[in-house]
Amino acid sequence: MKKYIVANWKMAPQTLAEAEDILDYIDEHLKSESENKERSLIICPPFVFLEDVSKMLRTSRLAQQAELGAQDIALTDSGAWTGEVSGPMLKRLGVKYVIVGHSERRWKMSESDETVNKKLKTILVNELTPIVCVGEKEKNSESQEFLKQQIENTFTGLSADEMGKCFIAYEPVWAISSNPEAHPDTPESALKSIKIIQEVLTVNCKLETRNLPSFLYGGSVTAKNVKDFLSVDQISGVLVGGASIEKEEFVQILENS
Repeated sequence: MKKYIVANWKMAPQTLAEAEDILDYIDEHLKSESENKERSLIICPPFVFLEDVSKMLRTSRLAQQAELGAQDIALTDSGAWTGEVSGPMLKRLGVKYVIVGHSERRWKMSESDETVNKKLKTILVNELTPIVCVGEKEKNSESQEFLKQQIENTFTGLSADEMGKCFIAYEPVWAISSNPEAHPDTPESALKSIKIIQEVLTVNCKLETRNLPSFLYGGSVTAKNVKDFLSVDQISGVLVGGASIEKEEFVQILENS
């Protein structure tokens, strides 16, 4: 089964030259890779680098394995929305995937489930593939109920066909490396949460098992633990944050995937 490695560069690197260096390093790694792995890369740079990264991906070995993703999308396709980037704009740059509902936007920028739901629908209208991030902020007795409610709110109003087109990235905030109180999750724990999400989608959202979305894991993914998460059949890939701009670490993640 093909595995997906999503590189979320967040607000980094600081220059285009640094972005080129990261991609050149990955490109050289793919050159020396002897086996044909069932793997797909999705590179999600900051908006300012999308056009340049799109060109780089098309003109290197990465064109065989990598596609372009965006880190966010505007609520609508047009209108007076200062600072926003629309779906049609992203498509013209060659974007195929869009991250939505990332924990940093939910918690640091106060994006509600309703806002995430609207953006998710905008992604689908533009025939792009959503990478929908969900996950609880704290690990406690209320975590399961919080996750269930978040899933219901995030996917409300979507058809079974639309939900089946999504990737769901389970991303527990308490496990993210940028969190000063972070403690790593385990594949076993992540699988329990994924099963809760699947139950909500099949029972509450009336989604048939055959239409379930693909699941990714995000939250302090490193070269040391990536193989453990990807060895779980129900986990189709990983969402890599900070480690994705550390070129040596990211190549090691690729080698271990």
